[in-house]
Amino acid sequence: MRGMIGIAVVAALGLCVAVAGAEDKKPDATLRLSGGSVAAGVGVAWSSGTLTYKGKRYPVEVTGLTVGDIGVTKIEASGDVYGLPKLSDFDGNYTAAAVGATVAGGAGAAVMKNQNGVTVELVSTTQGVKITVGGAGVSMKIRQ
Repeated sequence: MRGMIGIAVVAALGLCVAVAGAEDKKPDATLRLSGGSVAAGVGVAWSSGTLTYKGKRYPVEVTGLTVGDIGVTKIEASGDVYGLPKLSDFDGNYTAAAVGATVAGGAGAAVMKNQNGVTVELVSTTQGVKITVGGAGVSMKIRQ
């Protein structure tokens, strides 16, 4: 089962790169998110996240990212961050840069971009979860 999820994550990241047309082959940072489901159809405000940038970890606050499945209690997602020349460019409101997709193994993918040109390619690592960017976008910022 774990192997299938790993394959799904790799496939989804490949799909995201192809769809978004990321200009860099190597990510500037990585992002890992985890949260929990509140209620059916309500969505999730991610309670914790970590951005790894230039060998350091930074806590991230994320709101506005939702999931479409009912009954999920723990959600995890991870991905790559592109176009991040300086840490302060990460903060902002991200909007969908590509249509979300469900890939092999049931993983969901989302590609988002902020006003500073930072692109996040995110893949759910919880099987069967579809990641959706909220109508007002997704707010992400480094916690101070």
